[in-house]
Amino acid sequence: MPAKSILICGAGIAGPALAYWLNRYGFEPALIERAPAFRDGGYMIDVWGTGYEILKRYGLLDAARARGYIFDRLEFVDEKGREVAGFGGEIFRGAFDNRFFSVPRGDLAHVLYDTVKDKVETVFGATIRALHQDEQGVRADLTNGQTRRFDLVIGAGGLHSPVREMVFGPERAFEQYLGYCAASFITSGYPHRDEATYMSFARPGRQISRYAMRDGKTAFLFVFAADKPPLIAPHDSAGQKRLLHGIFGNDGWECPEILARLDAADELYFDPVSQIRMPQWTRGRVALLGDAAYCPSLLAGAGSAFAMLGAYVLAGELHRAGGDHGIAFSAYEAKLSGFMRRQQDNAVRFAGSFTPKTAFGVFLRNRVLNLMNVTPVGVWLTRQMLGEIFSLPDYG
Repeated sequence: MPAKSILICGAGIAGPALAYWLNRYGFEPALIERAPAFRDGGYMIDVWGTGYEILKRYGLLDAARARGYIFDRLEFVDEKGREVAGFGGEIFRGAFDNRFFSVPRGDLAHVLYDTVKDKVETVFGATIRALHQDEQGVRADLTNGQTRRFDLVIGAGGLHSPVREMVFGPERAFEQYLGYCAASFITSGYPHRDEATYMSFARPGRQISRYAMRDGKTAFLFVFAADKPPLIAPHDSAGQKRLLHGIFGNDGWECPEILARLDAADELYFDPVSQIRMPQWTRGRVALLGDAAYCPSLLAGAGSAFAMLGAYVLAGELHRAGGDHGIAFSAYEAKLSGFMRRQQDNAVRFAGSFTPKTAFGVFLRNRVLNLMNVTPVGVWLTRQMLGEIFSLPDYG
């Protein structure tokens, strides 16, 4: 029997993106999300190349751009706030023929979810507790006490995917930690704005960045080096804040003000900078999508684009195969696995340049950033850092 009903675990970027295409092709997707409600916030996402083209295929490019930002400048400062490196945003835009903008992850997720929220069943405040596959389908035992049956299950729950844990094995078997952690929060009324400028302060092994948003809001991003991921529970916000105070508490620039705002923040995103590398993304009637299968690392800035790309290809192959999941899953992996491995390799090469761990590394990074002002050099470096563009198949 061809697959029809499909449970998608995760309602961030990948899940709603897949639900959009599955619903369009006549399947019956359902979303389940462990968070009690739709989550706002998160990291800033750069949209270019594959991400730009895939949003056009979704018909959502204008909606995403309306929520997005165009940065005129990227600037690094010292402890006194004096510029030590920087370049104009036209370098990034010029490298991709002005098809480049930035958008908060939560805003992009809203754009995607709004297309399916009235068409697709969504269960918030629950996740999958256990899965049992047989020849007819998959039984999903949910944490809200329900037991449901579906033809297929898709794990789209991000870096810490519960579906991957249940079907493929523990996270440690697939996670490649890149030696950094990142945290992000948003506050209102922060006095230093620097509109349309991505401001950063860096010391060896650590960096704080900020950027002004609409409605008087400001977003902050912390990145710091750590030999091992901190032993702090994923939802221990107080412990995460204490750790950030310990790392950035003696730094200059605006760090004391930023840490005071951090203490008052209601929501903090905190993640290791890791990749997920797997020999296969499908098993039986279960498939993984997005960061759950091929996370490139959040510093690469491309995880959301790759999640949308994966959703487009997976749904398209299921449509092309008439719901035959065996054929569709094989084609999904064949089309994307090589591309995703190359993007992950590229992200590893450039991870250290984002937050160098030594004083000499910071000095060298600053010199390279200043070279970006030489337009041909800046365009070439940008294309090297951001990687290749995937040629999208047409599924009709």
